[in-house]
Amino acid sequence: MANQSNIEKKSNIFKAARAVLWSFLGIRNKDEAQTDMANLSLTQVIVVGIVGAVLFVLTLVLLVNFVTR
Repeated sequence: MANQSNIEKKSNIFKAARAVLWSFLGIRNKDEAQTDMANLSLTQVIVVGIVGAVLFVLTLVLLVNFVTR
């Protein structure tokens, strides 16, 4: 039972990451977005969104740093 719970949590994190990444790109299907809202917790989406934004900014900073050297 505990193993199944861990698998579900990991799959939900991956589902939240997928939902946030598609949202970053701006190409979300309305039906999929509603399904994600029903199945994902707000906390998961917020945490994944913050991590994604930080990674995006760090990537841009590193890219600009690499180009300007």
